Amino acid sequence: MMSLPEKARVVIIGGGIIGCSVAYHLAKLGWKDVVLLERKQLTSGTTWHAAGLIAQLRATKNMTKLAKYSQELYGNLTAETGVETGFKRCGSITVALTEERLEEINRHAAMARSFGVEAEAISPAEVKAKYEHLNIDGVVGGVYLPLDGQGDPSNIAHALAKGARQNGALVKEGYLVTDILKEGRRATGVTWEDKNGETGTIDAEHVVNCGGMWGHSIGRMAGVNIPLHACEHFYIVTEAIPGLTQMPVLRVPDECAYYKEDAGKMLLGAFEPVSKPWTLDIPKDFEFDQLPEDFNHFEPILENAVNRMPMLAEAGIHTFFNGPESFTPDDAYHLGLAPEMDNFWVACGFNSIGIQSAGGAGSALVQWMDEGDKPFDLGDVDISRMQPFQGNKTYLFERSKETLGLLYADHFPYLQKKTARGVRRTPFHAQLLDKGAVMGEIAGWERANWFAREGQERAYKYSWQRQNFFDNVRDEHMAVRTGVGMYDMSSFGKTRVEGRDAEAYLNYVGGGDYSVPNGKIVYTQFLNSRGGIESDVTVTRLSETAYLVVTPAATRLADETWMRRNVGDFNVVITDVTAGEGVLAIMGPKARDLLQAVSPNDFTNAVNPFGTAQEIEIGMGLARAHRVTYVGELGWEIYASADMAGHVFETLYSAGQDMGVKLCGMHMMDTCRIEKGFRHFGHDITSEDHVMEAGLGFAVKKDKADYIGREAILDKQENGLDMRLLQFKLSDPEPLLYHAEPVLRDGEIVSYLTSGAYGHHEGAAMGMGYIPCKGETLANVLGSSFEVDVAGTRVKAEVSSKPFYDPKSERVKV
Repeated sequence: MMSLPEKARVVIIGGGIIGCSVAYHLAKLGWKDVVLLERKQLTSGTTWHAAGLIAQLRATKNMTKLAKYSQELYGNLTAETGVETGFKRCGSITVALTEERLEEINRHAAMARSFGVEAEAISPAEVKAKYEHLNIDGVVGGVYLPLDGQGDPSNIAHALAKGARQNGALVKEGYLVTDILKEGRRATGVTWEDKNGETGTIDAEHVVNCGGMWGHSIGRMAGVNIPLHACEHFYIVTEAIPGLTQMPVLRVPDECAYYKEDAGKMLLGAFEPVSKPWTLDIPKDFEFDQLPEDFNHFEPILENAVNRMPMLAEAGIHTFFNGPESFTPDDAYHLGLAPEMDNFWVACGFNSIGIQSAGGAGSALVQWMDEGDKPFDLGDVDISRMQPFQGNKTYLFERSKETLGLLYADHFPYLQKKTARGVRRTPFHAQLLDKGAVMGEIAGWERANWFAREGQERAYKYSWQRQNFFDNVRDEHMAVRTGVGMYDMSSFGKTRVEGRDAEAYLNYVGGGDYSVPNGKIVYTQFLNSRGGIESDVTVTRLSETAYLVVTPAATRLADETWMRRNVGDFNVVITDVTAGEGVLAIMGPKARDLLQAVSPNDFTNAVNPFGTAQEIEIGMGLARAHRVTYVGELGWEIYASADMAGHVFETLYSAGQDMGVKLCGMHMMDTCRIEKGFRHFGHDITSEDHVMEAGLGFAVKKDKADYIGREAILDKQENGLDMRLLQFKLSDPEPLLYHAEPVLRDGEIVSYLTSGAYGHHEGAAMGMGYIPCKGETLANVLGSSFEVDVAGTRVKAEVSSKPFYDPKSERVKV
């Protein structure tokens, strides 16, 4: 028996399907000294009991790319390794029992086509023709993906492990990692104990946490936050059913159920609305184990299933299975380099889609490890999106009751989580609730999304059509366009960068010019070496040695992590100060009048022009007024220390009554910014979108000295654009846009919308999307005919490279 080495280039912790995938891809890439340690036997945690559904379509283009890669990989593994994977392209069908669900799956089918996935909307009769055993009473339609598949999870993992060994990796069972050794921000190795009680240490250049439901505790060994929680997951397998042959995978999300033919038997699984969290303190000896049966919990699913699939009433139950699966707070898995460390990698928390995800996720992580940069945008799953508090055990227990069920819930636009709410509150939280705020949540922050009218229910009523807050947001939108609106921006990330090298450091890490006078505000991007956008930031110079970097709420930790990883030898201190200040945005043509009514300071262009900040008195307190806007109007963001924030709110709100001031929410900000063509980070601009192609070349300096991404900018400037981010406005005022709707140019799908919202001033839904344009003039692109596919219906769209609203930005500078 080969003993473990004393040193390795990389130690992978965990021998489930993702650990095996990472080992396989590292070895295939030529990495030597790759060691995978599994505490018991390969697949013995959750992989062995997975259902093995392998779908292609995910919610975003890159997640779909990874799922498609998994399919292609699994299809070739048997030939490569000799291990049968059971992979079959049997297709899949999703059926809808409501018109709202039908709208959702039809939108998904349209999205699939824009991502290059074959998908077909089918009628109830066509569903019946493809799935004869299904009772189609109540079925209003379906979507068929012919290239979806299923496989044997354990065998796929063992095939990956064998492929890893064939290329030189060491895959060892029976070795429990007991600790992770550290020096500063680097993991230096692991300690282990084998099944005989022998112990040892492996020094390592990299450590990868593929611990599955143990990932949280493994992260704790390294001081790394891995928010996930195990939940009970139920399915039954029938006795053999005579004559049952291979069928497509069937999903009936309105009944929380999925069905899979399995060797002449039928497997019925459930993602129930209120799930059963298990534990974070998972026994170390848990191996191929089940959890206690709970038939009462599963019974409502089974009752619906017997009606939907009548053959189940006659078939005996061979297996009633209850096993654990790990779920994350947002139902997206964790991948990438841990924010707390510089060589500790994460691939876990797969939310019951680990089989279909593991191939692509392993490939992407290995490319990241090998090249030092993400191969493409992985923001949906990047572990740095998780906030420190989300590792809290009580939070995870409460949130996990909901996240399992969300897999099959209606995925309505603006859907808000219900559990584990109220953790983070801005200084204005109580005042906003008192005035009718309806709260949403992002990164744990409670934020006013819209304001209810007197007597209106303060709750979302979800739909794919106009939701119950549509008119409320329109009124807020028009108040900002014609009068004055006030809204809370305290949740946006605020990071101080200070020290003797602060100016030089920012000029290196950012594309803008930060050699500016005190009080000057610089809008710009932090870029990667490819010219992609890592962070979309607004930077204010506070003093000779201090700057304030403002970032989106959801990416604050990721942005701080990017800054820290690029400090190098610069003498700077980076501090998160988000909670220290409340921020109220005062926006609209009457914004100056309102501020002048509560402050003796001068807000004229002569003293406080656009893009500058000044210290002010306000009421009886002090604040800082930043003249910037994300809604395209005259306006200021008022920064007040947390102790004075309540007073500042009361002062502004009281003075604004005579001017018709209207409290507004985040939905209004989104509808206004879409009219103005302002980009939304994570949708319109990401790490793989070149800053020039995003139309943000004005925000980076081509002639500035060396900074990250400069060469990529100069190269793009010389060789021309391959894509252009353009704005679209539907000719029909009725349809709604959200994101990922296909864009057709002269009748052919060429792209999709990166974001969408309703432009209430413009009177139509609007969106943005990248259009291929290599070798073309802008005039030629704009001269084409464009349509947007909305749930299978093509709608003519007007296109522009400039904002439809105030294209010269005259309103913000009056």
